[in-house]
This record gives sequence, structure tokens and C-alpha cells, in this order.
Amino acid sequence: MKRIGVLTSGGDAPGMNAAIRSVVRCAVHRGLEIKGIMRGYEGLINDEIIDMDARSVSNILGRGGTILKTARSEEFMHKSGREKAFKTAKKNKLDGIIIIGGNGSFQGAHIFWNEFKVPNVGIPGTIDNDICGSDYTIGAHTAVNTALDAIDKIRDTVTSMERIYVVEVMGREDPFIAIRVGLAGGAEDVLFPYNDYSLDDMCGDIIAGRKKGKVSWIIVVSEGVAKADDVADIIKENTKFSVRPIVLGHIQRGGSPEAFDRVLASRLGCAAVEALREGHTDSMVGIVSDDLKITPYKEATGKDSKKSLLDKKLYGLIKTLAT
Repeated sequence: MKRIGVLTSGGDAPGMNAAIRSVVRCAVHRGLEIKGIMRGYEGLINDEIIDMDARSVSNILGRGGTILKTARSEEFMHKSGREKAFKTAKKNKLDGIIIIGGNGSFQGAHIFWNEFKVPNVGIPGTIDNDICGSDYTIGAHTAVNTALDAIDKIRDTVTSMERIYVVEVMGREDPFIAIRVGLAGGAEDVLFPYNDYSLDDMCGDIIAGRKKGKVSWIIVVSEGVAKADDVADIIKENTKFSVRPIVLGHIQRGGSPEAFDRVLASRLGCAAVEALREGHTDSMVGIVSDDLKITPYKEATGKDSKKSLLDKKLYGLIKTLAT
């Protein structure tokens, strides 16, 4: 193996730049040529390839976003698009590609390998933390802290105005952000995927709490299960109390990565380079119980029952502490 490429795909996540830095410098350390692929799979299709070296990644360790840019490629979802990507890889003599991204990016990488046999290894970079084979994905911890900072500020207004606030956080089908920010932020309840809930029961709890003197509430809603506006409307109609919806949105994707994500990204970047050199492909590198692990894409993009069980246990703690 003489030359490899690196790209970032899908939604950006804090720590992607730290991963790029690690990949590039570890590749250089191993005597490999390294190419940057701009705008993810879209750039691979359109031959947006740049030269990189150790100086290309100076001073990016603490920067949010990705210097390689990112995109969601509709064209790569079709075989004709993947064939263009294959031709670009061959034209640029790439012996392997490192893909920093999430669930959808890895599913695309799996298909790409099966069709065209371009060796590739993934690094899990997504705020959703919805990848099997790694306890945490790059960016997830920072996203929680960003959302928590917002909720801490909201709490001041909630208490002062004696209102109910419904706060919608990101996470798609995974409740990682919602559960942890709910627990760390002292939320009274959390609505998240794969957990039965009743808005009627919640409204009943709010009314009962008000009679006991509880005058403010924060309810965290994962975007994968409901919308803050809809939940706020139902609560207001059923309780007649003052309710405000807030959508935190894409601020959760940005910002300087926390130390945890910088360390994780640095470890996984070098691990991905070594995995490619050792002949691994169609798989991703991750950290499980603080040890490096290589997991096939097909398994990595499945559902992690251990994470789901932990989420429900943490939710039980949220309800206990909210009484």
C-alpha cells in the first residue's frame, strides 16, 4: 500500500478535523502518500482530490466542522455514481480509502466494497452515537455538552418565569443526546425512540406537580420521536399552563470538540491507517471498553441492544430524580 485517501461524509461532527489530522500524520509517519477527498462521496465522484501532508492539518485539532467539507450524495446511492467514484479512485491510484462518517456513510462504503473492491476502513464520526462496535462515536460527547449548556441557560428562564419548556434535541433514531442531556440537565421527562410514553400521563404528572408546588418543568424531546411544537401544543391544551417549545437544532453539530472527542478521534485515526495497512476492509475501527476493535460494516450499522438497555436504565434514573 502506497497511497490512501480520506474523506468525511454525511453530517459533520465535532472532532472530524482531529480524525483527519490523525489519519494524515499517521499515514505520513508510515511513509504513505495521503490524498484528501473533498465533500465526501460527492467529491469522490467528481474527482475533487487534493494533496495532503503533515502541514496540511496544522492547527485543526480543536476546530469544529471538517476542512474536507462534507455532503450527502444522492448520486452515490446509485450504481452509476459509485462507478464514477471507482474510476476516480483508480485514476488517482488510491490503494485504500478511510471514511469518516456515520451509519449511512458506512452502508454506502459496504456496497462500494462489494461492487468495486476498493479497500476502505471507516471511522465512526456522528453526534448520534448510533454505531455498533464502538462505545462512542466522534462528536457525540461534544454535542451533549453543547445541548447541556443551552439547557442550563433555559433552566434559568424556566425557573424565573415559572413555565414549562419543551426542548427538542438532535439524534434521529438514537436517544443518546436526549437521555444524557436530560439526566445531566435535571429534566423532568424525556421523550425518546423505542420507549413507550403517554402525553396524557405526562400532562397528569404536570398538573399533580403544580398542586404540590412544582412550578417549572423541562421536557427533552428527541427529534426522532416527536416535534417540540406538537408536544408543547398538547401540554398547553391539556394543562392550560404556559408552555414554550425550543428547537436547539444544528448548534449541536458545531463548536470546538471536547477533550474526549479529540482523544477518541486521534486514536481512531491512527487505528484506521494501521487497519488498512494490515489488509482490513469493509469494516470500521472503534473503541470498546477502552480497547481498539475492528467491526464489519454490516454489524456496525445494526442495532446495539446494550446501548438500548443502558438508555432505559438512565431514563429510569431521570424519572426517579425528577420527583
